[in-house]
Amino acid sequence: MQAAQLSPNEARGGGTLPMPAVPAHNGMDREFIARNQIVERYLSGRLPLKGAQDFERYCSQHPDLLDEIGLSDRITAALRLLESGGRAPPWDEKPKPWWERLPVLIGAAGLALMLGIVALVLVGKLAARDHRIGSLQRQVAVHALDPTVSTRSVTVIPNRDTASTRSLLTIGGSSAEMADLKIDLSWTKATDFRVTIDRLDQGRVAVLHNVRKDSNGMLHIGLNSSALGPGNYMFSIDALNWRGEPAPIAWATITIAH
Repeated sequence: MQAAQLSPNEARGGGTLPMPAVPAHNGMDREFIARNQIVERYLSGRLPLKGAQDFERYCSQHPDLLDEIGLSDRITAALRLLESGGRAPPWDEKPKPWWERLPVLIGAAGLALMLGIVALVLVGKLAARDHRIGSLQRQVAVHALDPTVSTRSVTVIPNRDTASTRSLLTIGGSSAEMADLKIDLSWTKATDFRVTIDRLDQGRVAVLHNVRKDSNGMLHIGLNSSALGPGNYMFSIDALNWRGEPAPIAWATITIAH
């Protein structure tokens, strides 16, 4: 087998030597492999398909050729070169994007499941709250004040130092009653007051503006015991100056029973 010959023009012009073709027959031998750089062309992928098949067939019939051409050393050097360049070996699996990795998928599925459970719980709570609000609204709409069967006049001595949750008296009971609360404010020179009524641990019930005490120094508040729910109520009393500015001066807590 002979290598391809250069034309006279190519030899004189010093142009690039053409790549010799691999013979179509199966006459490949060591001399041909060395002369035509078959190993380098095979490793670089520049060998035609037929030539690559012939070379592989020859290597399978002459395995000692692999030791002669130092194929193991070439592969080792190529791997070192890949490692120095930060490239993974060709047989390594390419790293998956972070969103395709199993821990991320499991975490996302767990988060979605947790959010779904939270959403179901919140929906259930909102539905229960709406039902409760609707029930209370219906009760308020249909509830009427109970008629009072008695009227009781009670003098209340408020606490002048600080607010206290200790109840001073109880009104109401098995039947509704009308309580005339007479809050003793004879000790202050103020005549006009603001009374704020709060249900303890719940919220504000009412604010009475510009309430004036009588000549005996008593502040009168009439209250139907069925108008408010059972519980403890604090009356906060603010004195109003000539500008209408409030200043806290007394507190009293009463209990309403049904």
